[in-house]
Amino acid sequence: MTDARYPIGNFVWPEKVTEQDRRAYIQQIEEAPGKLRAAVKSLSDEQLDTPYREGGWTVRQVAHHLPDSHMNSYVRFKLALTEDKPAIKTYDQELWANLPDAKAAIEASLTLFEALHQRFVTLLKSMSAAEFTRTLRHPELGEVSLDRYLALYAWHGRHHVAHITELRKAKGWNS
Repeated sequence: MTDARYPIGNFVWPEKVTEQDRRAYIQQIEEAPGKLRAAVKSLSDEQLDTPYREGGWTVRQVAHHLPDSHMNSYVRFKLALTEDKPAIKTYDQELWANLPDAKAAIEASLTLFEALHQRFVTLLKSMSAAEFTRTLRHPELGEVSLDRYLALYAWHGRHHVAHITELRKAKGWNS
């Protein structure tokens, strides 16, 4: 039985990221907005307000969390490309998920996620191999290369979309 918290498995930090890995991660990031939109297609407000697991976020909160989180990632990439080992600021995603905008209609967040990823992917595809070795300093994770951070965010989008698609399967909402 799959763990509902990690439907695609726990994230594992890659030791090394190859050019082929990098292309795959960028493609996954590029595909994430369309996959999110497909995952929430035709869901009612009641369905959107259903937690993907007991004690977990609702589908609506997940749909708002993805652009929040990836917006932070995009800014972190830009900081790491323009500063020497910048210290980045974290945020409390649990508190963000309970702000009033995380209870709003999801269309604005779907559109934001699409537009954000257009910019993010443009940046990622323009980066050299050397630029992916640049690092940022995360207060909880330590020094992290952009290659490894890229792997994390490729997984992150797939991880949360799977929360929704697995819930749809479990509830029979796919018809």
